Amino acid sequence: MSEVVEASRATALAAPAHGSIRSGRLGALVQRESVFSWLMLTPPVLFLLAFLGYPFFYGVYLSFFRREVAGSASFVGLGNFVILGNDPIFWQAVRNTVLFTAVATMLKASGGLGMALVMNQSFRMKALTRASLLLPFIVPTVLSTVAWQWILDPGMGLFNRLLVVSGLAKTGPSWLGTPTMAMISIIMVNTWRGLPFFGISILAGLQTIPVELHESATIDGASTWGRFRYVTLPALLPVIFIVTTFSIILTFFDFQLVYVLTGGGPANSTHLMATYAYSLSMGAGQMGLGSAVALSMVPVLGLLLVLLTLYVRKD
Repeated sequence: MSEVVEASRATALAAPAHGSIRSGRLGALVQRESVFSWLMLTPPVLFLLAFLGYPFFYGVYLSFFRREVAGSASFVGLGNFVILGNDPIFWQAVRNTVLFTAVATMLKASGGLGMALVMNQSFRMKALTRASLLLPFIVPTVLSTVAWQWILDPGMGLFNRLLVVSGLAKTGPSWLGTPTMAMISIIMVNTWRGLPFFGISILAGLQTIPVELHESATIDGASTWGRFRYVTLPALLPVIFIVTTFSIILTFFDFQLVYVLTGGGPANSTHLMATYAYSLSMGAGQMGLGSAVALSMVPVLGLLLVLLTLYVRKD
């Protein structure tokens, strides 16, 4: 009987020991940097797969089908892409998207660089000025775009009122009523909204440049332009490249601003690929055709990013 009791005691004492060994091994495994990194990365990856991955792959699936709202799907293969290849509005949307992205990004890059250089100087109320420059980027896109609709209104808009009151024009232009002015207007609004992103990001890069580099260049006789060209700009190129890449992606997929401001008009002159995909899918009910337009955005964006990368490496 005593032997049985002793054996049970030994088993009871050994069980916690085995449990502590397992927990110790698990703790040691979690404390490994690679394992811990993957554990932290798993939740956002699952989130992206659920809310971005599924819609993307479902859109790829729909692009090979003729699918109307409340209708059955029929497989057409590359038929939707063939239709788009013969669609003049689609090619106009492609041209508009490339033009809109290129011009707006260049304006934001040059304006943001100038903004950062000014904000890097010492002057009164600098902190308040920096905070106020973030307002265009902070205000919700739809809200700011509605305000711009009023500003650009041909009758009671702020721009035209200023032109008339100042005597520069008897009647202001129709900012959103003609194809050329409508494209200029959406580029202008997108630039206004994206300038703070460039300005603050480049300003952060400016403040990492050692002061000693500028002092050494000054001692060597470099002018203000020389210091900017040979010291400041080379040090900022990595930051500018990263910010420009993000800006191209965000501008290329811009939907809210154009949809609220012009809806793709007048006469499809401001249709981007994103707004045209929405118009086909939700307006015309052609889910497969709209998905094909959305899928076509991927190679066009990839080409723009490759060209940007080649240009930066060349310089």
